[in-house]
Amino acid sequence: MITRAVIVVAMAALVAAFLVEPGSANDVTVKDGDTITVDGKTCRLDAIDAPELDQVCLNEAGATMPCGREARERLAQYIGARAVRCDDNGPDPVFRRRRICVCTVEGETMSINQWLVRQGVAIDFEPFAHGRYQSDENDARQNRRGLWSGCFVAPQHLRYWRKPVAPLLGSACSNEPNARDKLFPDNPEMPPGCSIKGKFAVRAKVTGYRGIYHLEGCSSYRTLKNPNRWFCSEEDARAAGFRKALTCRGSRAG
Repeated sequence: MITRAVIVVAMAALVAAFLVEPGSANDVTVKDGDTITVDGKTCRLDAIDAPELDQVCLNEAGATMPCGREARERLAQYIGARAVRCDDNGPDPVFRRRRICVCTVEGETMSINQWLVRQGVAIDFEPFAHGRYQSDENDARQNRRGLWSGCFVAPQHLRYWRKPVAPLLGSACSNEPNARDKLFPDNPEMPPGCSIKGKFAVRAKVTGYRGIYHLEGCSSYRTLKNPNRWFCSEEDARAAGFRKALTCRGSRAG
């Protein structure tokens, strides 16, 4: 005879089997070295800054390397097929469709944020970090891990295109006299699948933007020969402070 107590226990077990820990997910997409999508929600990893997807850095020999793409790949490999738990710290102040998050991979106690800085894949991002990951950055620098073994500029300096004043970071910078020109290329290579061209423009800054982006369907796309940036989506371009070119009215990103 099945008692009421047995039924209650069985139902509780059944419900528990379908419960998912809040903030955990297996549907994870790595967009770049510090941005992931978890169950459709885009999370910008809090207090760190990884190379932009189109950013290049220098290795120990002074040769350019696609460090932005490598950062994304490194993060994707670290997560693998494991579940990710994210604590939501609110909307991104720059782009409110994104959330600011501290995330942890299943089976790890260290957050993804801290792990990326400690491995030299990202840096402590001030003033937002308030020194939270500074010791991890110092450790990565001293042990020449990741980016610190070569030469690079902080991603925020690339975003603002501060070529003349951006500090050169890494142990190999002093060995490369043309490092600054290599780190701010006149004609950066397009990352696979990221065909939107971005160009810094004074007329854009007047209205509060950093630059203008051009889609493949815009009449200005082919005539723009030397873009400063490449973006994978209009969302990424807008998040970087670029507005759509006036020649793109009605155009859509592919």
